[in-house]
Amino acid sequence: MGKAYIVGVGMTKFEKPESRDWQYWDMVKEAGTKALDDAGIAYEDVEQVPVGYCFQPSTAGQRAVYELGLTGVPVYNVNNNCATGSSALMMARQFVEGGLNDCVLALGFEKMQRGALGGGADGGDFKTSPVARHYGIMAAKHGFEMSPPTAQIFGDAAREHMEKYGTTEAQLAAVGAKNHRHSVNNPYAQFQDAYTVEEVLAAKTIHSPLTKLQCSPTSDGAAAAVVVSERFVERHDLGDKAVEIAAQAMTTDTGESFASGSCIDVVGQPMSRAAGELVFQSSGLGIEDVDVIELHDCFSINELLTYEALGMCGPGESGKLVEDGATTYGGRWVVNPSGGLISKGHPLGATGIAQAAELTWQLRGEAGARQVAGARVGLAHNIGLGGAAVVTMLRRS
Repeated sequence: MGKAYIVGVGMTKFEKPESRDWQYWDMVKEAGTKALDDAGIAYEDVEQVPVGYCFQPSTAGQRAVYELGLTGVPVYNVNNNCATGSSALMMARQFVEGGLNDCVLALGFEKMQRGALGGGADGGDFKTSPVARHYGIMAAKHGFEMSPPTAQIFGDAAREHMEKYGTTEAQLAAVGAKNHRHSVNNPYAQFQDAYTVEEVLAAKTIHSPLTKLQCSPTSDGAAAAVVVSERFVERHDLGDKAVEIAAQAMTTDTGESFASGSCIDVVGQPMSRAAGELVFQSSGLGIEDVDVIELHDCFSINELLTYEALGMCGPGESGKLVEDGATTYGGRWVVNPSGGLISKGHPLGATGIAQAAELTWQLRGEAGARQVAGARVGLAHNIGLGGAAVVTMLRRS
């Protein structure tokens, strides 16, 4: 297996749906052009293109990519719920590491409708939804309320965490306050307003204990990453741009997701733990070696669950971790310097690649006012119900 490097990244500003007059191919042209320009290469150098999205028809990937060029290269349409972007990035890495290609462009985009997500990525009914089994677990333990389904299943996980470990509403709100505060310095973020813990708690309740400022919004936007081989880096003198994908793993649901009947398990904590363990083993790096993390805070509780899954703290200790400031500037790690999904926004197909873009800027020292001082190792975590968890370790040598 060869090595794979990210040498160019780009993204659009994430926007509230219908707030900007653009189509998904406009987003991809903007993000893809930025990534190619960042790498200093032409689209004609690209050999394959995996494109992630959830809400457009088949071959929308081709329609979007054609705005970058008509070179006839293979284009793959990727859909893996909220883990779609990282799944496209993983395909690109595999093409390069496996020796099939020297230069692959990973793209992700989403053009969404306003309002909360339905039961699955297609918003379909629960009887035919691919996540019907997951929601069945939730309903068996907690019943079914009229709140948005995704907020409900994660909100019920929060209730379980509070009951089992004594996690407080203020600790959950601290996640939202931290990530909104981080986004103030991110020009790509959908929201750039800071809030106190008290203001997060006072916001409209979506599904108790989660308030609006603890929930990721629907968003439009795109992101792109150029993934290349070591010989491509050398041939094009891209060493100053190159960030190594030191390890990457995807896991899907196992029996552990459903056996306990707990929403904590059914929303993916076991998948996240398994993917993290594989990445630590493969890279030879541990969580103690990581400086900066972009993780999937679709709801504040999922950030806390992911702290525990990645070994940043013990079971039930995540609320105290964020409360003590261990996951912000001046703490042990900086988590979601971009603002995370809660404040940066969450266009499903773009999120995983946008995480990689933020970490690439951080590890190059190009993140401006968001810069984590001395960052050399970054970790991305992207998860989707249904399910898939992708963990990526990035390293700057």
